[in-house]
Amino acid sequence: VELMFVDFFGAAMDQIYNHMAKIHYMSGGNTKVPMVLMTAIGGSYSDAAQHSQCLYGLFAHTPGIKIVVPSSPYDAKGLMTQAIRDDSPVMFFFHKGVQGLGWMTPNPRATAHVPEESYTIPFGQADVKRQGQDLTILTVSLMVHRSLDAAEKLAEQGISAEVIDLRTLVPLDRETIVNSVKKTHRVLVVDEDYLSYGMSGELTAIVAEEALDYLDAAPKRLAVPDVPIPYSRPMEKYVIPTVDRIVATAKELVES
Repeated sequence: VELMFVDFFGAAMDQIYNHMAKIHYMSGGNTKVPMVLMTAIGGSYSDAAQHSQCLYGLFAHTPGIKIVVPSSPYDAKGLMTQAIRDDSPVMFFFHKGVQGLGWMTPNPRATAHVPEESYTIPFGQADVKRQGQDLTILTVSLMVHRSLDAAEKLAEQGISAEVIDLRTLVPLDRETIVNSVKKTHRVLVVDEDYLSYGMSGELTAIVAEEALDYLDAAPKRLAVPDVPIPYSRPMEKYVIPTVDRIVATAKELVES
């Protein structure tokens, strides 16, 4: 099932939150819900507050739903095939900037070879996109691309950033997260969802619970502040994480 934008899910929240997510549990495991709900997410193209949100944190908070957030064409196919073959309900959040929609600025990192043959990517398996030693950047979707761009700029300044694409939020690859933080001793979460009560807070809590003694500095979060996404291009750029702000926040973290 495809619903055009995640912003429109409010019209189907009862079906998603109370039925799709809970039928398997409420039937004592007797009823399977092999359903994939796909939607477009994200901003950076001036489509205003009702067409630019991500909201995957909202649904990751709902028990019974698997949450997939691909960052590349290759991952999108492998994760979608896995989702279709899964007997649980899956929500597939596909960023418009990763899809390569015609009205958006071309994104070189969203262009890649996709094999014609069938393949799957297991859920709960993060991808270390770039190895690093000085800090870990945890992120998903379009922010993976911006974090990689930021990592290149940081490298020019002698800072080695490890960039991890989580790929799925439910299930979440905690092991890769914790092992990376134990190596780099610093963590920055970059998130296009809202700052409060979302992915960035959850990841920071996991690091605090499982790798606190390894940290050389308090974790940092770079996310959308708790305001509607503006229509104005300069204002939208101000609230959605940019490459330059990722670089600045990472430098702050390393120098702290």
